[in-house]
Amino acid sequence: MSPIKERNIAVCVILSIVTCGIYGIVWFILMTDDMRYASGDQTLSGGMAFVLTLVTCGIYGIYWAYKMGKASAMAKANRGMPAEDNSVLYLILQLLGLGIVNYCLIQNDLNKMSNTTQVSTGV
Repeated sequence: MSPIKERNIAVCVILSIVTCGIYGIVWFILMTDDMRYASGDQTLSGGMAFVLTLVTCGIYGIYWAYKMGKASAMAKANRGMPAEDNSVLYLILQLLGLGIVNYCLIQNDLNKMSNTTQVSTGV
């Protein structure tokens, strides 16, 4: 497993727009894999999450947003950071079609965690 990679959110959004969403898919997968590393939750898999979202016509993506909020809170707690559970916020944003906002918020959390060390394994 590799450490969490810090990504420039503005560049990720611009690349997602310029590539007509293709980079958004890559970002989704990388972000999910980074959260798996950060939280220690081995049930998270970027490739599998993308396939399940595609197969279920986006329904799994709603669950993914909620699960990422829970995983983010766990990862922050493992690092001794203030851990707020944003899973309901992510769920609501996803239901409103604002998934790109979720990506930005999740990436922001990952960027904060990329500079800290993990205190406990979590799982």
